[in-house]
Amino acid sequence: MSATDSAPKWHRSKGAIAVAFAVSVIGGVAFPTDRSPETSTIERLKTRLPKTQVSKVDCKVVDGLCEVTAGNNLFYVDRSGRYLVIGRVYDMETRQDLTATRLLEINPDTLVGGAAKANAAPDRGDAPLTSADRPAVPTTPKHLSLAGLPKDGAIVWGNPQGKTVTVFSDFECGYCKALSNALVSLNVRVVERPISALNTRALSNQVYCARDRVKALHSAYAREPLGTSASCNTSGLDANERFAKANGLQGTPVLVRGDGAVMEGFRSAELTAAFIAGSKS
Repeated sequence: MSATDSAPKWHRSKGAIAVAFAVSVIGGVAFPTDRSPETSTIERLKTRLPKTQVSKVDCKVVDGLCEVTAGNNLFYVDRSGRYLVIGRVYDMETRQDLTATRLLEINPDTLVGGAAKANAAPDRGDAPLTSADRPAVPTTPKHLSLAGLPKDGAIVWGNPQGKTVTVFSDFECGYCKALSNALVSLNVRVVERPISALNTRALSNQVYCARDRVKALHSAYAREPLGTSASCNTSGLDANERFAKANGLQGTPVLVRGDGAVMEGFRSAELTAAFIAGSKS
């Protein structure tokens, strides 16, 4: 299976913004303008970041920025080649983290979470970062203890006899929908905990308070009408969101195995199955 096969498709949109961890001025050198933006950017980077081995430049991802791939690293520069941006690019229209998705395409063996920040920098020889700014890419998944979460706030579905996985999700998250579909095919028991990462708490309340929560959950992902829901005690959803904030779960989906191992972001069904298989429970 190739890296392309194991990584999700991603969206290109003009309605994206960059959330920068660092921005650096990288000089003012004039270049001819009769070439493609990608070619011109590569030439500028050779001059300004000579120790960085650039694999690919794509200036069509988002207006005003060129995405630069350097090995397993990812960063951005403006089309003038003056500013270097290290951080995440979010598509506000499709509500997707384009950087996390691209990092999975570059290195499908790397989890999206803590590794994304590490992979977002060019080679340290050129980058305006210290070693403290570039944590090592984790070789094993991080772990979370779910012991502090109440029983309330969860929607349990799937195979009661299958391995149990806990999913922190948002019903407007496209990759959460894709993960949900993958988990159906994997025949596991799912404990789904909405955390409304995309400011969709009203929808979470509606699903959680539905007479048939499981049906409402799948209808929400399918963007089907949910009908009216009675009010109910949603303190369990509050607990989910407090837990996510306390443990640094800033995006969705987040999949937690029975042994507490964490996989952040969407992976293919095959890679998800391999991750789940690593748990004894």
